[in-house]
Amino acid sequence: MLFLLLAVDGKRYALESQKVVEVLPLVCLEMLPHSPEYIAGIFNYRGQIVPVIDLCQLMRDKPCCEHFSTRIILIKQNHDSGENSSESPKHSIFGLMAERVTDTFQKSETELMDANIQIDAVPYLDKIIVQDTEMIQCIHLDYLLSKVERVHFFPKAKL
Repeated sequence: MLFLLLAVDGKRYALESQKVVEVLPLVCLEMLPHSPEYIAGIFNYRGQIVPVIDLCQLMRDKPCCEHFSTRIILIKQNHDSGENSSESPKHSIFGLMAERVTDTFQKSETELMDANIQIDAVPYLDKIIVQDTEMIQCIHLDYLLSKVERVHFFPKAKL
């Protein structure tokens, strides 16, 4: 499995690259009034309006620092629309803003270790990769947004 390495408040995390569409440099975002703090804003990506989640704000309650290595990771969110309508897209894209998005690495499924603890408040934290002396936690993208949040981001999709 190929993983994208990133940082949130100095701690390293990994995303499975399967749902990553593209990694972009930090772009100017349009702020949305009255949105949750972890919504960094929106931007136009090839004619599609893309909401961006600040992972540092979501996970650690402080915004990402604007380093040269701070990136927006475009993620494909699949939907099971249940109908053959051209109005309901099969997938939507959202962005994740993270720090130190600089590297990818390969690990097999057998090298991933269970954390042996499940914290209900953070269901998106998944298995752990031990690399040298460091533990890198995987982020399970399907659980990053709650069902309520997905409906707000993708109102035309049936989730």
